[in-house]
Amino acid sequence: MSVATTLQAIPLFAHLTDEELARMGELTRQRKHPKGSVILFEDDPGDALYVVIEGQVKVVLIGEDGREVILATLADGDFFGEMSLIDDEPRSAHVIAMETSNLLVLRRDDFQRCLEDNPRIALGLLRALTKRLRLADSKIGGLVLLDVTGRVARLLLEMADENDGVVISRKVTHHQIAQMIGSSRETVSRTMRTLIDENLIEVVGKTITVRDREAMESTAGLR
Repeated sequence: MSVATTLQAIPLFAHLTDEELARMGELTRQRKHPKGSVILFEDDPGDALYVVIEGQVKVVLIGEDGREVILATLADGDFFGEMSLIDDEPRSAHVIAMETSNLLVLRRDDFQRCLEDNPRIALGLLRALTKRLRLADSKIGGLVLLDVTGRVARLLLEMADENDGVVISRKVTHHQIAQMIGSSRETVSRTMRTLIDENLIEVVGKTITVRDREAMESTAGLR
């Protein structure tokens, strides 16, 4: 598959013409990062935009005691690193590969040139950033207003909505869920068992399915 074809499948670039995609493909480079490797360090200078073309990465803050807080998980078609290119500030978090991941890299000067030459990319970027801000507002509200069960339910619904609203396609462990909602793995495991027992969700292998969306939304404070 050509880089241009790969770019066309990414929402941020999907509206570009074939000529524009081919030109952008010439500016990008591909990088492979093994599972567990650090792609970006917090406070590093921002020098590139990264697009996930295969795999999954996590955006994390790491405390002095080594405890991780996962701000987001990103998979195929998602991008990161854009904030530092816009405001010239250092990286705001670490980005770590959760599995072997292939990335496209667009350097700062090329990224800024693309924004100038293709205003539709800038509009797509604004839409994506607005979506992230809304999700951040929801997450902050959940941390303040919801108990652990509510926070788990809301997170599972958000992940289900990335797919078809029912099946959660991203593979996450109880430990990772705990890092996303500010809880412990043990508490999350108990909560997941309760949601299963109440027939709100079903877990088969590593696949989580929402069985009763209305009840899940009520638990998540969305009704």
